[in-house]
Amino acid sequence: MNSNTQNLEIFIQSPDLQIPTRALTLPPNLTIRNLKLSFLSQISSIHQTLASSSFFTLNGRLLSDSDTVENSGVTSLSTLSLKFRLSGGGGDGGATGAESRDCYLNMYAEKKPDKCDPNEQRLSKWLNCALSNEPLKHPIVVDYLGNLFNKQALVEALLTKKLPKAFSHIKGLKDMIAVELASIPGSDSPSGGDVKFQCPITGLEFNGKYKFYALKTCGHVLSSKALKEVKSSTCHVCHKEFLESDKIIINGNEEEVIVLREKMEIEKMKLREKKVKKVKNGEMGVCNDGVKLSGTKHAIDLKGPQKISGKIETNGKDVNGLKANGKRFKAGDSAPAHANKEVYASIFTSSRKSEFKETYSCRSLPLGRN
Repeated sequence: MNSNTQNLEIFIQSPDLQIPTRALTLPPNLTIRNLKLSFLSQISSIHQTLASSSFFTLNGRLLSDSDTVENSGVTSLSTLSLKFRLSGGGGDGGATGAESRDCYLNMYAEKKPDKCDPNEQRLSKWLNCALSNEPLKHPIVVDYLGNLFNKQALVEALLTKKLPKAFSHIKGLKDMIAVELASIPGSDSPSGGDVKFQCPITGLEFNGKYKFYALKTCGHVLSSKALKEVKSSTCHVCHKEFLESDKIIINGNEEEVIVLREKMEIEKMKLREKKVKKVKNGEMGVCNDGVKLSGTKHAIDLKGPQKISGKIETNGKDVNGLKANGKRFKAGDSAPAHANKEVYASIFTSSRKSEFKETYSCRSLPLGRN
């Protein structure tokens, strides 16, 4: 038989179809497309559809459907691979390969902010420390702007001087108010995100959906509803009296925080004025021994018949073992035995005039003595 008309024995494999390799005997003038249809008709009823999306390769080289087996370089005992095209390529939402690489790079050039659940943000603000973001646990304190803190975290930040600028109004313990949050029964060890505090009067949850106030006089935290429905000038829990100005709203909005800040500044100003008045009245110049300081040095204006400007007024009391009766203290009067009073007094004063002048090199040897 002529070699041009001799049939060829080939092997066909298809990893995509997950079928075992098959051996076929075919004429060399058979087209590649007819070979696909013949092979696919043996394994599937939709061979026409599969043929349009499949192709043969020989040693990694793509074979054209219009070429014959012989013209494609297929020889006897060759192995052909049947593969399928992936979906996409244009018109179906897939990539065509014509897009610029910059299109994909620009998609990730700017990081989009993560979307946070507003409910989770609100709940975190009411259940966590405003400084450490750890769950609130007693002892709990509130500042004059309504921020809640774990006392331990706030004190440590003050001691290490690592307090953020947002809380710069907190200078010490006097700027903290210890509060008592009522726990929900059975919520001593809640899972993350669970509400564990409530109003002790109405039972409303401490979750940011309702307004809560901290009372400066006793530290109890009550809901706005409890204070409105049960109108009283005393705390509903401990019955301690409070004023309207003693209420601090917890985690208030921007306008409410501004009002609290103004109130805080007014109270600080009143405290400074009160201290100045005490100084003017001489209250700050009273020592533990009842000794009062007067004169322009201490900026104290004392009144009374025994006022001595620039002196120590003792009113006949012992001061450090020395008895004084309104007289100026002299160092020579308390000189030790067998000591020259003038020499002893010169240790404490340099007001005594001398007829000698000191040298620039030695102050202990005046001119005329060296």
